[in-house]
Amino acid sequence: MNKQYLFFILTILMFGCNDSKTKNDSSQSVESRELKEIPEVDESTVETKKTPADFIPKNYVCFDTIYGDLNKDGLEDCTLIIKGTDKSKFVTDESRGKLDRNRRGIIVLLNKKEGYELAVKNYDCFSSENEEGGVYYAPELDVEINKGKLFISYRHGRYGYWQYMFRPQDNDLALIGYDSSSNNGPIVLTETSINFLTRKQIVNHNINENTYDGEEVFEKTETKISRNKLIKLSEIKDFDELRFFDE
Repeated sequence: MNKQYLFFILTILMFGCNDSKTKNDSSQSVESRELKEIPEVDESTVETKKTPADFIPKNYVCFDTIYGDLNKDGLEDCTLIIKGTDKSKFVTDESRGKLDRNRRGIIVLLNKKEGYELAVKNYDCFSSENEEGGVYYAPELDVEINKGKLFISYRHGRYGYWQYMFRPQDNDLALIGYDSSSNNGPIVLTETSINFLTRKQIVNHNINENTYDGEEVFEKTETKISRNKLIKLSEIKDFDELRFFDE
C-alpha cells in the first residue's frame, strides 16, 4: 500500500516538472519571438523641409542667402543668415537715427534634391549690422561657401579682417581654420593663421611697420596650440566673444 502510494506521488511530481518546463520553454519562445518582432528605431531625427524659407523660425526674417556645394555632392546647398524682429531691440542714435539692433543667426541646409535637410542652426550668434564702430564703421559680416568649406568673415576696411573656416563634421560644422590680418591702412602689421586640425599657429609680424615707403618685413613665429576639441558652429554663443585659448 505504501509502495503504491509512493509511486503515485512520484508520478505526479514527474509530470508536474515536465509541464512546468514545457510552459517555461513556451514562454521563452513567445518572449523571444516578440523581441524579434520589435523593429529597431532610429532615435536620430533629421529635419527636412521643401524650401529654405520653411526653416526660418517665427519672429525672424531672412537677412541674406548664400548658395554653394558644402558637402561636395554636386548640389548647391544653402546658408541663411537670419535676423530677429524684436521691436524692443530698436534704438535711436543721435547721428544715425533709428537703428535695428536685433542679433543675427545662421541656418545651414543641405540640398537633398527633393528638399533641404538641416545641418546646423544657431539663431543669435552674430551681432546686428548696426553696432557702434567708434571712429570707424563696425566690422561687416560676410559668409561664403567655397570648396566644401563655410567661411565666416569680418571685413574692417583699413584695419584688416578676420575669417573662420568650417567644414561639415559630426552632424555639425567644425571650426578647422582661422586667419586674420591686422592692418594700419595699406600696411599689414600682423598676420595670424591657425590650423585646428594640425594644432599649428603661424604669426607673421611686420618688424618694419612704421614705414610707408619701404617694404614690409615679416618675422615668422610658429607654435603648437593646446586646444584638442574642435569648436562647433552650433555651440558658438557670440562670435564677438569667441576665444580659442583660455586667458
